[in-house]
Amino acid sequence: MLDIMLPFWGEPRYLYETVEAVRRQTDSRWHLTIVDDCYPDPAVSEHFESLDDPRITYTRNKVNLGITANYAHCVELATSDLMVLLGCDDIPMPNYVARILDDHDRFPHADIIQPGVQIIDSQGRRIKPLVDAVKRMTMPRARSRRLLGGEELAVSLLRADWLYWPSLAFKRETLASTPFRPGFPIIQDLALVIDVVAAGGTLLLDPHMCFDYRRHEESASSSALLDGRRFSGEQKYFALAQHLMLRNGWTRAARAARMHSTSRAHALALLPVAVRPHACWPHTRCAADSSCYSRVGWCAAPTLTLCSAGREPASCQWRNPVEEDLPRA
Repeated sequence: MLDIMLPFWGEPRYLYETVEAVRRQTDSRWHLTIVDDCYPDPAVSEHFESLDDPRITYTRNKVNLGITANYAHCVELATSDLMVLLGCDDIPMPNYVARILDDHDRFPHADIIQPGVQIIDSQGRRIKPLVDAVKRMTMPRARSRRLLGGEELAVSLLRADWLYWPSLAFKRETLASTPFRPGFPIIQDLALVIDVVAAGGTLLLDPHMCFDYRRHEESASSSALLDGRRFSGEQKYFALAQHLMLRNGWTRAARAARMHSTSRAHALALLPVAVRPHACWPHTRCAADSSCYSRVGWCAAPTLTLCSAGREPASCQWRNPVEEDLPRA
């Protein structure tokens, strides 16, 4: 059985789409709980009362808890061994529950499951934004199910967060024993996963597509990025992560936390086209390997440069496109 916990505060029409997507699952071994964080519209509760579906529970918090506290409340309410904190605007494909439960059967000791994800916009159309291209470039390669853990996984995630939080399935006992860190509402997902990994937990990466992740500018993380709060929160978190990795004796992971820079790519992806830099240089050569070319999205983001040879910036001495390649005014 999969406990699908759905913390809600947002646009009701997206919520209803998400709930209907859950009801279309080909595998019936699920229970959905909507946890309404005091959204100011009585029509939401009326909608779920009218559904009369025993597989769905609707509950409303007495007071507004906020994102992090509502997530924690969802964990408290869950009862199954496996659970999901589903986004209230995302769409699990009809095979989602079946695939997650099959993953769990095959890898029962995996603490976290990351299934294959496709991106949709606010209208439900498939899109390929820059930020998700970066995620796919930095995600570990997996043609089939791959179990990851230890410093290798920590390094990968601290270099670039390639996870899709609303699609992740967790062992309930793992979430119950790993509290959400206060003070990091925008990056709380990565912070929790890193804590799980640092404590010896593992993640199963399954490339099989079964989830549509909705990306639009109304999301909390996008809004925070545009007004600068994400940068501030990330700076504080990665300083903490560096300390945690050193305490674990994971020097490579600590270095990855210190050098983390891919949030700059996410910010650029959200900027209007009109204010993006004019020059776009498609490649820079990695001096450590003549066959290695690193794709650069925009000239204003030299730290986005990614070495396909897998080298860290200290050993992969790329040319800075801002300083060397741009035409002078």
